[in-house]
Amino acid sequence: MSKEIRFEVDSMTAKGATMANVITDKETGVQYLLAIYPNMGSGLTVLVDADGKPLLKKG
Repeated sequence: MSKEIRFEVDSMTAKGATMANVITDKETGVQYLLAIYPNMGSGLTVLVDADGKPLLKKG
């Protein structure tokens, strides 16, 4: 029984040692920003539009 992967990494950027990923929940379309700071930690937050509503991936 194979389970479909719910989240996908849409893009990844790196500047120096800092990495940033945009992750999309394929069930809801909600997008998240994951920032990784080596030797310091990481943070995950939902991306929002100008009205403060979750940013949804189109398509």
